[in-house]
This record gives sequence, C-alpha cells and structure tokens, in this order.
Amino acid sequence: MSKLGNLGARLYRGEVGYDFVGKRKIWYGISILITITAIVGLAVRGLNMGIEFEGGAVFTTPKTSVSVAQAEKYAEDASGHDAVVQELGSGGLRIQVAGVDTAKSDQIKADLAKDMDIKSDDINADLVGPSWGEQISQKAWTGLIIFMVLVVIYLAIAFEWRMAVAALIALIHDITITVGVYALVGFEVTQGTIIGLLTILGYSLYDTVVVFDSLKEQSKDLTKQTRWTYSEVANRSINSTLVRSINTTVVALLPVAGLLFIGGGFLGAGMLNDISLSLFVGLAAGAYSSIFIATPLVADLKETEPAMKALKKRVLAKRAAAAAKGESVESAPQAEDEEPQDDEPAGATPAGVVGPRTQPASRGRGRGRPSGKRR
Repeated sequence: MSKLGNLGARLYRGEVGYDFVGKRKIWYGISILITITAIVGLAVRGLNMGIEFEGGAVFTTPKTSVSVAQAEKYAEDASGHDAVVQELGSGGLRIQVAGVDTAKSDQIKADLAKDMDIKSDDINADLVGPSWGEQISQKAWTGLIIFMVLVVIYLAIAFEWRMAVAALIALIHDITITVGVYALVGFEVTQGTIIGLLTILGYSLYDTVVVFDSLKEQSKDLTKQTRWTYSEVANRSINSTLVRSINTTVVALLPVAGLLFIGGGFLGAGMLNDISLSLFVGLAAGAYSSIFIATPLVADLKETEPAMKALKKRVLAKRAAAAAKGESVESAPQAEDEEPQDDEPAGATPAGVVGPRTQPASRGRGRGRPSGKRR
C-alpha cells in the first residue's frame, strides 16, 4: 500500500487526525478575510462584462500576417473602445469591440480593412445586442436560486436543517470568492464564465455531502456514550474523508489547470480562460469550504442543542475524573446506561489529536476467570 493510501486508512480508522473543527476560528477568519477582499474587489473594480452582456460588434478576418497585438491597436484606434482579439485556427482573427452601433461598426470595418491591408468585403461583421446577455443572466440567476432551494430541501430531508444551512453558506462562500477573483484579475465575463460558475456548485456540494454522510453515520446514538463530543465526531468525519477529498480535488484541478495555464496562457484561447478560471477557483474554494467551513459550521449549530450541550458536559466531566485518577479515557469504566460504540476502533485517539493511537488492550481475554490462561 502506498504511503498516501496507508495514511488514508489510518485517518479513516481514527488512528491519527488533525483538529480541523477545534481550529475553526482560524478558518472562519481566513474565509472572512478572503470574502471581504473579493467583495471589495467587486465593488471597486467591478466585473469586465463581455460583449454578450454589453453589446457591440464582432469582426472576423481571413488569414492574415497581422499579429494579435497589432490588430488590437488598430481596433482600439478605430473604435475608441477596448478591443479583445483572438487568433483563430484558420489563421484569421476575431476582434470584439463592445459598445458600438451599426454606423460605428461600418466605420470600424473600413478602418480595419485599410490598416490590415484586407478587402473590406472579406471582413465579416456581426452586431451583438445586450438583450441576449440579459436573458442569459436572468436564466442563470433563476437556475441558481432554484438550485439552492432544492439543495436546502434535499439536505434538510436527507440529513437535517443544520447541514442544509451550512452547505448553503459554503456555496455562497464559493460563488463570492470566484466572482471576486474575476473582478480582481479583470478576466472577461462571458457565457463560458456562467457555465463554469454553475458547474462548480455541483462539485462543491458533492464534496460537502461526502463529509456530511460520514458525520451522519458516525453520530448515530451519540448521546448514549461519554467518549466523544459532537465536534470531535465531526472532526473524525473530516479526517476519515480527507484523503478522498484531496484526491478528487487534485484530479479535477489538473485538467482545469491545463486549460487555464496552457490552453489559455500559451495558446491565447480567450474562451478557455473564461471557463477554466471559474472552474479552477471554484473547485479549490469548494474543497476548502467542505473541510474548513461547512462541517465546523454544522458542529457549531449542533452543539447549541441542549442534548449536545449535556453530552459535552458529561464527556468533559468523565475526562476530568479519569485524569484525577490517573486513568485514560479508554480505560475509564462506562456508565451503566451507556452503550458501547461498536463502530469505534478500540483505543482510537480522540478526534482532533494528532499522533499514533494507543495499543488496544485485548478484549475478552480471561473473561469470567481471574486469569487469561487456559486451564
């Protein structure tokens, strides 16, 4: 078994672990700082909306020796607006100029033909109205709202309302960060961006539900024992699915990174930039929020319940009593009404403790006899 696989098995069994939930205030602080930065960037710089949302003209040229940089300068000089130029596979250029009407479009086409030494009839000009982008935006918002409502309903039924609230907050967290990054880097918002934003919602939710499912399974009959608090069980759920979350995130990010840095960076494919940046940032934010935000939020909400508050007091009292007697929690006797946790590995380290577990004592040895030796 590989080292990573061995670590994953030990995390799953609770032999080692990291205190994610115990350090939740740190993660909350980091998320708040990132979110504020994203909101400030969005308010100050705003989004660089593409031609589909603002309207304008798109000029397509035949094969030409004019470089992208030169064509961009020609288009900006002719229109007085910023231009976006992409090189096509045929060797031609696609030139986008936002905020121009029909009359202005004809003048820009004539100027481009002259500067680029191309016949005016060979340049194809298309006008794009802003109404298309508005329709797409409205449908995207409608789809987003319906998606979130269905998510809350499903999680509330399949798990509980606290998990639904935590998942919703995590989704809003991921969307805010992704949109804020777009504002900060100045990438153009196109239909590819909308597709990317809607795609990351499903991935972020999937990663969160995996942890929630583990938490639901491990917290059954939790109040019937006095070894673990709800926060510690939540922390164990994160640790038991940690390697899986890392693997799925890395595998998902690798092809997206190829699109963003190779396809978009070296090949200059603008549409690849639009969709790959939203996917890259969204996937990373989704993996982060499922581990550091969603599950700690569930623990905070759950431990406001009277039953969980009482459980935490009993657990801490039992540990204090065991410490006073110089005993470990594992060796301390259980209460008469306490049921043993069958799915709990013997001698497992409490959630949130990093390090090897203690060697479990053999169970059933010499049961019913003073000595474990056979007669």
